[in-house]
Amino acid sequence: MINDTIAAIATAPGQGGVAIVRLSGPEAEAILLRVFRPAGKQALPLTSHMLVYGHVMDGEHRIDECMAVLMRAPRSYTREDVAELQLHGGAYLSQRVLALCLREGARLAEPGEFTRRAFLNGRIDLSQAEAVMALIAAQGEQSHRAAMRQLDGGASGFIRKAADTLYELQAGVAACIDYPEEISEEEAASDLIPRAAALADELDAACDERSARILQSGLRVALCGQPNVGKSSLLNALLGEERAIVTPIPGTTRDMVTGEVLLGGSVVHLTDTAGLHATDDPVEQLGVQRARRAMEEADVVLAVLDASRAPDGDDHALLAALAGRNCAVVLNKADLPAAIGPKDVAPLLPDAPVMVVSAADAGSLAPLKQYLAEQAAVSDRLALTQPRHVEAARRAARHLRQAAETAGMLSVDMASIDLQSAQLALAEITGDEVEERLLDRVFGMFCVGK
Repeated sequence: MINDTIAAIATAPGQGGVAIVRLSGPEAEAILLRVFRPAGKQALPLTSHMLVYGHVMDGEHRIDECMAVLMRAPRSYTREDVAELQLHGGAYLSQRVLALCLREGARLAEPGEFTRRAFLNGRIDLSQAEAVMALIAAQGEQSHRAAMRQLDGGASGFIRKAADTLYELQAGVAACIDYPEEISEEEAASDLIPRAAALADELDAACDERSARILQSGLRVALCGQPNVGKSSLLNALLGEERAIVTPIPGTTRDMVTGEVLLGGSVVHLTDTAGLHATDDPVEQLGVQRARRAMEEADVVLAVLDASRAPDGDDHALLAALAGRNCAVVLNKADLPAAIGPKDVAPLLPDAPVMVVSAADAGSLAPLKQYLAEQAAVSDRLALTQPRHVEAARRAARHLRQAAETAGMLSVDMASIDLQSAQLALAEITGDEVEERLLDRVFGMFCVGK
């Protein structure tokens, strides 16, 4: 249905300074002129890409004063004729104007349909289309930069370069098959095997599932420790708000309390967990189970100890359970007389940094915030930042390694099957080869109006 004309509200719902109703398709200009009347003596037809002041009209009844703009194809977001009405913000007004456009022949756009048309009309590839939604959803500077790199063609350029190398490998195999008297199978295999393996390594190096997930959803941090070590106070101090209930009674926190904070341009999700200790209380037992699950799922675990008392068996058990994990030890309650320091804890968890803080002193939290910001940092050189892209690139790398193995053990001819599978996996990223179901999944995550 790409040949019809679609319409939608392109601004967020609710009250605001401006609301935009957007149309795209062959009838966009005609519908615009049926619902919009330029003010004064402004001549028709409208000049493309020029804002015009006038009124939205329902017959002879004025609905609103507004600005209108017509962007004729192909110089538009969708490469179709696009028209926009910029109204006073408000749910009723924007809905009424949208209803006018639908009555005049437009169809209500589906989620992401404007961007889908931009993809189908060749203005952007699929990875750039996904970058549009990533840009909208960006919650911090780091995810914003990654989305802009992808929108500017960073991922596409990397994948197309890899695809070109893969085409060269496929051409070499085809030449061996078509001209066996000139290119022996041994000669073709000696070229294919190292180059396929090198390309697989390059694709794997570009894939960092952890970094891609952090860009998409943020760093997950679990605060764990015994009851009454100050985990809830520490959570509140890091968030800068009273999110968790704090009392001197051990076991106040029985379920997980979460919050998020921006550190170094990255989103950090903090989870305060129930105190880890042996208990006969079934509710506390459930809290302890959830705390352990939060530890397992976290990117970083903060083992919170009470610096005003010596560590006991439960503290030792917690630190032992974190051996080999990405974690840090936080000695809280530095405002009280110290019973332990970093030198006492370091032998218990040698590879983990140890920080001394007081939840009551915001200034003491600076090293901890810096540590979390560093944990959430993702390299600007990361080529693939979307989980879907990472999965497809990993799949391509597996097929390339299988092709190298097949060429060495069986025949170059049979390796061509895996080379083709690798090429299709890369084409999924850019959308050069894509099924309708994948497009439905990608654009179904968009908001209506984009």
